[in-house]
This record gives sequence, C-alpha cells and structure tokens, in this order.
Amino acid sequence: MTMVQVIDLAKEMEETQYYYPNKMGRIVLTALEQITGRHGVNAVLNLANLEHLVNNYPPNNLRRGFSFDEFGAIQQVLEEMYGIRGGRGLALRSGRETWTYALKEFAPVLGITDLAVRMLPLGMKLKIGLDVFAETFNKFSDQKVRLSEDERGYLWIIERCPVCWGRTSEEPCCHLAVGLLEESLTWVSRGRQFDVKEVSCIATGDENCTIVISKKPIT
Repeated sequence: MTMVQVIDLAKEMEETQYYYPNKMGRIVLTALEQITGRHGVNAVLNLANLEHLVNNYPPNNLRRGFSFDEFGAIQQVLEEMYGIRGGRGLALRSGRETWTYALKEFAPVLGITDLAVRMLPLGMKLKIGLDVFAETFNKFSDQKVRLSEDERGYLWIIERCPVCWGRTSEEPCCHLAVGLLEESLTWVSRGRQFDVKEVSCIATGDENCTIVISKKPIT
C-alpha cells in the first residue's frame, strides 16, 4: 500500500462510518461472553470506551447500528488485556463460537440449512458455501468481501474489514474472521477441517485482508 493510499484510508476512516447490523454485533458479543463470561465482556467494553454496550447489547434486528469503530476497538482490547497470543487465541475461539449463533440467525434466511447442499461433492459445497457466506456480509453489512482462488486455495478477500478497523499491527490480526471461516467450513463439509490462514491484512499496511483456505481438508 502506497503512502497516498494509507492517507486516503485514514481520511475514509475519519470521515465515514461503516456498520454491521445490530444482530451481528449482538452475536459477536454473545459469543465472546460464552468464552470470557459477562464480567469479561464488560471489562473489554469498558477498556474500549464502549460503556454504552455494558449489559446493553445491540438489539436483535438488521438495522446497521454496530459500527466498525466499535468492532475494531473490541478486537484491539482483547490483545491489550490478554497479551498478543492470549488475545488472538480468544479472538479465534470467539470467531468459532460466533458461527454457532450466526448459523441460527442467518442460515434460514439464506437457505444454507438445506441438507441437499451439504450432500454435494466436497469442492462444490465449499464453493457454494463461501459464496453464500460472502453474500451474507455484502448484503447485510458494510463489510465488502470478494472471492477468488489460486494455487494456494480459495481466497477470502476482505476489502473493507471491521475486524482490523482502526488498528495497526506487525502481523495479520483478523483472527475472529479466521475462526468464523474455520467453523463455517467444518459445518458445511460435515465435520472436516481446513487450513485457514490470513496472509495479508489492512492493519499491516496491505491493500486488503486476504485469508487463504485450503481446498483439501487436513482432517
């Protein structure tokens, strides 16, 4: 990313607010609560200067009201509270837990609970699943995702990323997104696990956040 692009991105972040729907914000906080407990979530929110969310999660609706600023601040505080390794581990776990709640809330709307899809050949259902997951974000939120693939596998490319919004990092830090994808692929493949790794990140100065997903399961 050039210096001009960095400056343009900084201006965009200062001048424009982007949002997840309240439902997604509620899901993320509920998933984190399952791991850290209510007191743990409250401590994170207080340290992130998000006191208005303490014991007051966003309502369960699709209005876009949970800002990327809030999302990024929560992820940053996890690393500050628990250290880089501990915080990233918690983010991965909360991403996996997020899928459980997201599946319940969004899958019926999009039809991905259809068992016929899950009975397709592995490569086909992975591709369909990733397409539907990307559609969910692009349709219901201000997050922008596009899919590609190369010799490494499928590429989940986040062009506007809430997980690292407002953050800087020496290494890719969108661990919640990685955990979410890991768990979603395990579901769609009926129990298989895949190598999922973030190889570029806006927080490190890259143009996009890119997550590489292996096409063959590791288990």
